[in-house]
Amino acid sequence: MEDVVVPPGPGAPQGLLVPADELVEQFSRASGPGGQGVNTTDSRVQLSLDLRTTTALTDAQRARALDRLAPRLSGTVLTITAAEHRAQRQNRTAARQRLAAVLRDAVAPASIRRPTRATGGSRRRRLEAKSRRSDIKRNRRPPSAD
Repeated sequence: MEDVVVPPGPGAPQGLLVPADELVEQFSRASGPGGQGVNTTDSRVQLSLDLRTTTALTDAQRARALDRLAPRLSGTVLTITAAEHRAQRQNRTAARQRLAAVLRDAVAPASIRRPTRATGGSRRRRLEAKSRRSDIKRNRRPPSAD
C-alpha cells in the first residue's frame, strides 16, 4: 500500500503526504456488472483515515478539516468508498484520488466574498426587464369602458 499524496493548494502550500500505515483499507463485494466474477471478487474498496491522529495535518489544518467534514465523519474517521470499477486495483486508485481531493478541499481556507456594486448596465437591464413585464401584464387587462 502506498502513501496518499495531496497536491499543493490553498491551506497546504507544500501539499500533504498521508502515510500508508495511517490508512485502513477494507474490501467487499461490489454490486453491479462483473460477469462471472461478480460474486467472487472483492472489488469495492473502503479507505479510512482518522483525522484526529493523522500526522499529515497541522493543528490548524486538522481543526479546519474536522469542522468542514463533520457531516461525513464517523467520530473522527473519514471513510471513502470506491466501487465504480470492476477491478480492485482501479478502485484502490480511485479511492486514494478521492481522499486526496476531499482533504485538499477540507484544508483550504474559506474564501471571503468581497461585496461589490451592481454595474450601471445591469441596473438598466433589470429596470428594462421590469418595464417589459409590466407592459405584458397591462396588455392582458380588458379594455376600459371609457
